[in-house]
Amino acid sequence: MSHDAELRCRCGEVAGRVKDPAPQSVNRVICYCDDCQAFVHHLGRADLLDEHGGSDVVQVAPSSLSFQRGAERIVGLRLSPKGPYRFYTSCCQTPLGNMVSPALPFIGIVAQGFQGATADDSFGKPIGRIYGQYAIGSAPAGSDKLNLRLMLRVIRLMLGWRLGGKAWPHPFFDRATGAPKYPVTTLTPAERESLRPLCGPRPAAR
Repeated sequence: MSHDAELRCRCGEVAGRVKDPAPQSVNRVICYCDDCQAFVHHLGRADLLDEHGGSDVVQVAPSSLSFQRGAERIVGLRLSPKGPYRFYTSCCQTPLGNMVSPALPFIGIVAQGFQGATADDSFGKPIGRIYGQYAIGSAPAGSDKLNLRLMLRVIRLMLGWRLGGKAWPHPFFDRATGAPKYPVTTLTPAERESLRPLCGPRPAAR
């Protein structure tokens, strides 16, 4: 029996859903990269990170995510002019979805945003850990090395989503123009640098 995974912001102003989720149709990982850490620190949402600075991220096809309430509260951020787009709610600073661009058909959603049944029930448990070289403290086992199996899975999923017509409609971008549907701001270099002390060290610092 199909079901949807309900997505809500912390205050309830914004609500969305991922249609017909299943472990085999998504990718769920723990990401320790310093950009993911910096983003949630910028939002004042360090509560979403684990003890090593990891974000529990569910990667889904763009067309599977839609919003039913509160679209006027959605805004975007880029940590640098060429960095990924990171959308969140202006009402309570809840992350909604990260992506490189519409050309790469995936959206990463922080798992804590899903309501009702646990994320494990809808998406299965995380299947890998990545970018452990940026983790706070010791890098979790296997997180700081290339995970070829995980990389191939991501490529397979994105290729399937593109060929299967699941790249559009996109919840955050307009298909005709390729532009974001919502206002996006970009941090200045000084603003980006100010977040680094809150995150794990750069690899060269280890």
